[in-house]
Amino acid sequence: MADTTTAVSALRRRMIDDMMLRNLSPATQRSYLHAVTKFSRYFGRSPDRLGLEDVRAFQVYLVSQGISWPSLNQTVCALRFFYGVTLNRGEIPERIAYARTPRKLPEILSPDEVVRFLEAVPSLKSRAALTTAYAAGLRVSEAVSLTVLHSACRSATKAAGLTKKVSVHRDCR
Repeated sequence: MADTTTAVSALRRRMIDDMMLRNLSPATQRSYLHAVTKFSRYFGRSPDRLGLEDVRAFQVYLVSQGISWPSLNQTVCALRFFYGVTLNRGEIPERIAYARTPRKLPEILSPDEVVRFLEAVPSLKSRAALTTAYAAGLRVSEAVSLTVLHSACRSATKAAGLTKKVSVHRDCR
């Protein structure tokens, strides 16, 4: 039992030395040590005796526990550092996958909700601006750059988009 403790302690010392040589911040060092320790404790074995399938199983466990995506990726960074630098197993780090943050689709309001929202705006000027922006599908930056042009039509609006192209919308009924 003392033999395993010595091996883990020497391994930990080597990892700390590797992190110091690379000038990692103290917070990063603590985070990496915590992640590798948690990984080792999960399996009840020294982390140098664990492989890629164990890393994958640990990632699955962390996701099932509801870990945040940034925290999961920090653990991935720690394990990649541990295997790639401390253990010098170059083939393993590139195979430890980072987690991709799931993209959430925006919530779309129903037509009734849009009407209720616009009716709740007390200022006629603000309501007109919001109605125009919503109806034209404008971004905020485009909506604030709207100007009224006088022309043969009753009115026209000009919006400069992100591409710096100007689009003119005329109401010539």
